[in-house]
Amino acid sequence: MKATVFCATSLDGYIARSDGDISWLGEPGADEDESGDNGGFTPLMESIDYLVMGRNTYEKVLTFGDWPYAKPVVVLTSRELAVPKHLSGKIETMSGSPADIVATLASRGAKHLYVDGGNTIQRFLRAGLIHNLIVTTVPVLIGSGIPLFSEVDADIQRQHVATRTLTRGLVQSEYVVVR
Repeated sequence: MKATVFCATSLDGYIARSDGDISWLGEPGADEDESGDNGGFTPLMESIDYLVMGRNTYEKVLTFGDWPYAKPVVVLTSRELAVPKHLSGKIETMSGSPADIVATLASRGAKHLYVDGGNTIQRFLRAGLIHNLIVTTVPVLIGSGIPLFSEVDADIQRQHVATRTLTRGLVQSEYVVVR
């Protein structure tokens, strides 16, 4: 099973303001170039079997209007989750350790997960389950907020694959697990 993180951070390493605001990211699609390239997001979505996200991320995505995902979404939560009728069958909830989540999805034949949401990413990283890490840095300092990374029990070594410049001065770096 391969798990990939694809996310954006501020220059100072935050994925959102403390209240969850992400308006500093800019307009959706603003990072697309003339060819419609959106920093590799479309090819990633085509390659995954499931998107695994935390409850806070799910609730944020609900505020975007149209549901942006065609792939099945697993929302990690230990509390009851209200799923809008139009998303019935597209969303399921799970709880448990990252290893349990991966085992459950692997038993269904999943081979590639996209992991999203600050706490969820941190839990999967600490469990050693993130293989690819693609981080797009937005050239803005927001001063405080929700960090992408938190404390870890030991160093988590990554090997640099590539860095590229996107539109609006965004810089995207990709890393893989060092084995």
